Order: sequence, then C-alpha cells, then structure tokens
Amino acid sequence: MDPYQVVIKPLITEKGTTQNEKLNQFTFQVHDRANKAQIREAIETIYEVRVLKVRTLKRRGKVRRYRYTHGRTAGMKKAVVTLHREDHIDLF
Repeated sequence: MDPYQVVIKPLITEKGTTQNEKLNQFTFQVHDRANKAQIREAIETIYEVRVLKVRTLKRRGKVRRYRYTHGRTAGMKKAVVTLHREDHIDLF
C-alpha cells in the first residue's frame, strides 16, 4: 500500500497537542486495513522521522438520528505514533 494511502490525515485535538508537547506523540487517522508496520513505514517516509512505537485503535461510528430514521456516522482507525526524542513533526 502506498504511504499516502495509509496515512489519511493528522488529527489535531487538545489531547493531541498535549501529547505532542510532553510525550512527543502524534495522532493520525489511518486506513482501516493498515497494520502497525505499514503505519510505521508510512510515517517514516512521509515525515522523515524515526518512529519508536505505534499504537492503534478503531473507533466505531456514533448513532445519529435524522428525522424519523436512525443512522450511524462513519467509523475510523487512529494511530498514536511515538517519535524519537530528537525528531519532531510540524503539523501547523
């Protein structure tokens, strides 16, 4: 899989920015079928950094109601990537 297909976008949240500053961890939305090795390779090639650890989680979509029907929003897969302490990614 192409590295630009594995990593969809970086997720910028309040929790994510504190992890960036204190723990040197960055959060990305990744492809649903990407495994940890593919995520590691993609981050290292796109951002040219050294990855120490990759943690993944799948988030189910939330149930939402629209008029008289119920639906579900799209789920996603997140990856929290821990970088070497000398490396840093400038996301914004």
